[in-house]
Amino acid sequence: MDYLKATNQTTPAGVLITVTSFQNYISHLATRMRVSANTQNQAFCALLFLLRDILGLEVGVLENTVRAKRGHHLPTVLSVEEVRRLFDHMTGTSRLMAELIYGGGLRVSECCKFRVKDIDFGTNQLYVRAGKGFKDRTTLLPDRLKPQLETHLQRIRELYDQDRRDEVEGVAMPDALDRKLPSASKEWAWFWAFPSRALAVDPETHVVRRWYATDSALQKMIADAARKAGIPKRVTPHCLRHSFATQMLVNGVDIREVQELLGHSNVETTMIYLHVARGLRAPPRSPLDQL
Repeated sequence: MDYLKATNQTTPAGVLITVTSFQNYISHLATRMRVSANTQNQAFCALLFLLRDILGLEVGVLENTVRAKRGHHLPTVLSVEEVRRLFDHMTGTSRLMAELIYGGGLRVSECCKFRVKDIDFGTNQLYVRAGKGFKDRTTLLPDRLKPQLETHLQRIRELYDQDRRDEVEGVAMPDALDRKLPSASKEWAWFWAFPSRALAVDPETHVVRRWYATDSALQKMIADAARKAGIPKRVTPHCLRHSFATQMLVNGVDIREVQELLGHSNVETTMIYLHVARGLRAPPRSPLDQL
């Protein structure tokens, strides 16, 4: 915090700050602390908001600020055999969620927030609502998961019916739909596909209702399964999404289609998986060997 001490402006906490000290501190993160580009960007945005919107200071040009370099990192990807071993050490709802993430290339938050109506068994599609960038998209519902998913929803229906008997408030609704469709929050179609076990207080309305399952338990179970399976990688739910994208490219799926399934705004984001996919494909044969 030495870089935040100055002479012409005081924060509510009594810390003096100037634009120069702000620039020095951001540069300090990159040159001395050697933080990642993401960590520096978080600090940059937070302090920029403090200066402009809270203290009302004119920040001006920031070209002289040293920014951390964003490295080129390949994603951690599991082979098909490693994925099989991982799932062999998982059971129940956590395995079903992990298989959905891998089978549809989902982000873990997207899987947790599924509602009953977002699962289309007829067309084998999953509807992702308000994904990253608040964009909707569709992705794949694997055939092999349909029986387990139907059985799971039958169990969840019992929890839903119990909530209705107990007169629990309906689930949280997006985009003020609770005002447009007051009764929809208590309809089965809007119920969470993976609800939490316990009720919780809504931080906005302060009413007690049922929420979707959090991703922390799933992350722990995936990490435990990877350890038991002897997979020498840092395995997270996002690794399954990376593995989905890579296997799709290895199998010859067009990169534009993979981009749409993943919900990437730019194909450049999807292209990073090409580097991994090349290493998994069979090496090219010389045309002479094909004579």
